[in-house]
Amino acid sequence: MFIISPIQGNLIPRGTEREPSDAELLAVEAEMPLIEAEVEHLDAYITLLDRVPSEIDMQRLRRTNNRVLAVRRDLANAAARRPAGGAA
Repeated sequence: MFIISPIQGNLIPRGTEREPSDAELLAVEAEMPLIEAEVEHLDAYITLLDRVPSEIDMQRLRRTNNRVLAVRRDLANAAARRPAGGAA
């Protein structure tokens, strides 16, 4: 019989940071409206799974889907307006 055990020392190299960098945190913060819109859309979709959807439920699902698309559009437009190479 073989014993399988994790090797903790090789999972995270020594000297590396365990926390996100400032740039990564700023990227997450910039995408937060999209994350919130997707969570709201997922919540609307989950409510439809366990019951027969009413017209109000379908309107909510369409509204949240449109919000996700609008936020994605806004993020894409903002990225296109930024100068190439990360120069500010």
